[in-house]
Amino acid sequence: MSNPLLTFTGLPPFSQIKPEHVEPAVDELLSNNRKLIHDLLANLSDPADISWDNFVQPIEEADDRLNRVWSPISHMNSVVNSDELRDAYNACLPKLSDYATEMGQNEDLFHAFNNLKNNTQEFDKLSTAQKKIIENALLDFKLSGFDLPEQKKQRFKEIQQQLSKLTTKFEENVLDATHAWSKHITDESLLTGLPDSAKAMAKQMAEQKEKEGWLFTLDFPSYFAVMSHADDSELRHEMYQAFVTRASDQGPNAGEFDNTQVTEEILALRHEAAQLLGFANFAERSLARKMADSPEHVISFLNELAEKSHKVAKQDYADLVNYAKQHHNQDHLNAWDLTYYSEKLREHEYAINQEILKPYFPETKVVPGMFEVVKRLYDINITEVEGIDTWHKDVHFYEIKDHDGKLRGQFYLDLYSREKKRGGAWMDDCMGRNTLADGSSQTPVAFLTCNLTQPIGDQPALFTHDEVTTLFHEFGHGLHHMLTQVDHVGVSGINGVAWDAVELPSQFMENWCWEREALELITGHFETGETLPDDLFAKMQAAKNFQSGMQMVRQLEFSLFDFKLHTEYEPQKGARVQETLDAVRKQVAVIKTPAFNRFQNSFSHIFAGGYAAGYYSYKWAEVLSADAFSKFEENGIFDQKTGTEFLECILEQGGSREPMELFVKFRGREPRIDALLRHSGIAA
Repeated sequence: MSNPLLTFTGLPPFSQIKPEHVEPAVDELLSNNRKLIHDLLANLSDPADISWDNFVQPIEEADDRLNRVWSPISHMNSVVNSDELRDAYNACLPKLSDYATEMGQNEDLFHAFNNLKNNTQEFDKLSTAQKKIIENALLDFKLSGFDLPEQKKQRFKEIQQQLSKLTTKFEENVLDATHAWSKHITDESLLTGLPDSAKAMAKQMAEQKEKEGWLFTLDFPSYFAVMSHADDSELRHEMYQAFVTRASDQGPNAGEFDNTQVTEEILALRHEAAQLLGFANFAERSLARKMADSPEHVISFLNELAEKSHKVAKQDYADLVNYAKQHHNQDHLNAWDLTYYSEKLREHEYAINQEILKPYFPETKVVPGMFEVVKRLYDINITEVEGIDTWHKDVHFYEIKDHDGKLRGQFYLDLYSREKKRGGAWMDDCMGRNTLADGSSQTPVAFLTCNLTQPIGDQPALFTHDEVTTLFHEFGHGLHHMLTQVDHVGVSGINGVAWDAVELPSQFMENWCWEREALELITGHFETGETLPDDLFAKMQAAKNFQSGMQMVRQLEFSLFDFKLHTEYEPQKGARVQETLDAVRKQVAVIKTPAFNRFQNSFSHIFAGGYAAGYYSYKWAEVLSADAFSKFEENGIFDQKTGTEFLECILEQGGSREPMELFVKFRGREPRIDALLRHSGIAA
C-alpha cells in the first residue's frame, strides 16, 4: 500500500495519515535529500559554475518537500495527540536533528554557498530574497559549528539530538499533566458565582464523559471561568494549585510528569552548545538572528519598561487590596483570589466584565467580521471552502483571494479547546510560498490554532473579548505568512524573519479589537443581532487599561526570567531556575507568589517553543506594533492607503529584508516607545 505522506500533492491528506506512515516517509525523504546533496556536490568540478538554478534551487525544493511532509505530522501531534502518533513523532526527532546538524556541518556545502556568495558576477544577478537566503545559510553554517574540530562537531551533534528529545518531553509532560487532573462536582451549591455559560460548558464536559453534574478541567476556558467567577475560595484554591504545579514536584500530581530535571538538562545543553560555537552564553547565541544587538541591549530595554511600569503596577495592586478589604471584608488576598477580585473590581469600577460582553461576540459574527476588517485594510476576500480533508470535524478551511480573484493563501482554522490538544494558541506553517524550478507556484498555507470556548448545545460559540483578541493575534501571524509576495520559501512569509520582529503583525492586529468601527463588524448579539451598544463600548474603553501596570510587570517577569536564565547560566552552579525566578520577582513583581507555584515547569514558550532567550520579543514587537498602529490612528483605522503601505512594506516582504529597514520604510523613522506606553495607559 502506498504511503500517503509520500504521494500527496497539494494539501495534506489528514484522514489517511496513520502513525505507521510517519517514520518510513521521513526515512525515505532524508535518504533522498542526502543523495541529492551528495550528487550536487560531486558535480561541482569548478566553483565558478555554481549558480542559484543548478545548486540552491534544488536544495530549497528538497528541504521544502521535507517540511511539507513533517509539518502535518508535527501539527497532528499537537492537536490530535495519541500514544501511537507520539511514538512515531519521537522516533523521527533524532533523525531530523542529525540531518540538520549534518547539513550545517558539511564543509563542502559551506564552501559551495560561500563560493556563490563570492562570485560577484553570479551573486549580483540574484534578487534581494535569493541573496538573503544565501547570507542566512552562511550564518546557519556558523551556528551549526561547521568549522569546529571533529570531536567538538560530534559533541554539538549529540547536544542537538538530546535537546530535540528533551524539549519534546517537556511539552508532553505539560500536555499529560494538564489532562491528568479534573474536578468532578455534583453539588451545585459549590458553583455559586459561576455564569450560566461556564456551568453549561462544565455540564457538557461531564456528559461527554458520561458523568452526572459538572466537570472542570485545566484547559484554559474551564480554568479561567472558575478563577474569575467561582465564589467558593476552596474550589479556586484547588484549581489554582493544580494549574500552577503542572509537570512539577508539587501539587495533586506531584512528581508524576515532573519537568524539573528536564529544564536543568535543557539549560545545561543550550549553554554548552553556545560555548562550543564561541558565544559566552545561550542568550548571545539566540541574538545572532534577532534585531536586538546584545544581551545588554535587551536587559536595558526590559529594565526601562519595568521602571516606567512598576509604580503603576503597585498602585493597581493597592487598589485591588483596598477594594477587597472595603467591599468584601477580605483582609488578605491569596494568589487564587486575585483574578476573582479583579473581576469584581472591574465590575465595580466600570460595570463590565468578560461575561457581559460574551453574548455580543458569537463565533458566527466574530470570524466573518474579522475577515471584513482585513478586506477593508488590504482589499482581500476570504471565503470558506467545503469538503477539505481535516484532522477534526470542528476544523474549517478558507482561502484568501485578491480583489481580482488571484489566490493569495489558504488556512485551516481550529478554534476550540478539547482533549488531546496542546493548550495555548499558535499559527504554524503548513507550506510556504515558493516558485519551483518548473515555474509553477506553491500557495502558502497556514494552520491557525486556538483553545477558545466551545459552542454549548445549539448556541454558537460565545467568546470573551480576550479570546477575540487572541484570535486576531494569531490571524495577524497568518496574514504575515499568507500575504507574502516573496517567491523563495527560505524567506517567504514568516520564514527567515528575525524572531523579535515576528510578533509585529500579530500584536498589530489586536488593535482593531478595541476600535468602534471594527467592533461594528465583529459584534452582534447571538439572539438579537444587535452590535455592541454604545454604553458597553464606553465601559470597555474605560476599562481597557484596567490593571495594565500589573499585566506589564507580569510579562516583564517572564521576559527577564527567560533572558537571565540563559545569560547567567554557570555550569558549576547549575540552572538555579527557582533562584533566578525569585530574584526577578523581587525586582519587578508586585504580587507575592505561593511557595508551591512552579510556573516555570509549564513555561513551554521557552522550554519547548522558539522563545528561548527570546520571550522579550513580545514586548520588543509590541513597541513596533503600537508605533505602526499609531500611523492608522493618525490617518484613520481603515485608511486604505496606510493599509496598502503596511501590506507592501511589512506583510508582503517576509524575511527578505532586515525588519528595521522595513519598519522605517513604513513609518518613515525608527520605532519609539511612547505609543506603547500611551496604549497601555502607563505614559504620564
